[in-house]
Amino acid sequence: MTPPLSQIDLRMSHLYREETFTDRRVGSIRRLVPISSDGTDDKTRAVVFEGQTTILTQGGSLPLSFEIDARTLSEAFEKFAGTAQTALESMLKELDELRRERASSIIVPGQSGLDLGQLGGPRGGTIRKP
Repeated sequence: MTPPLSQIDLRMSHLYREETFTDRRVGSIRRLVPISSDGTDDKTRAVVFEGQTTILTQGGSLPLSFEIDARTLSEAFEKFAGTAQTALESMLKELDELRRERASSIIVPGQSGLDLGQLGGPRGGTIRKP
């Protein structure tokens, strides 16, 4: 259950300055530099690198985002392809698992996700004569 809007904390914390690097062909790398609330670099936290690319599939384009375990930008560039491949394989495994779960679900006749009785209509899948 979602909490009421009045209870959601919308204060910004753990701020980052974002820089984007791209080759305009394969993908991009975002370097997130931790900063304090006055905009100065926060040396107590590590820089984060995130890769982004798009995979073209038969169903259309599929965006892929992943964190790159790197300490420098050059290291992030070196690790981009391998990390993207790992992220893609992980995503494909998750999709296969979702397909298996969906295919193995048992459908019982007369059962649907909507209880028509609650809406004033007939219950179940029976045909009623007037």
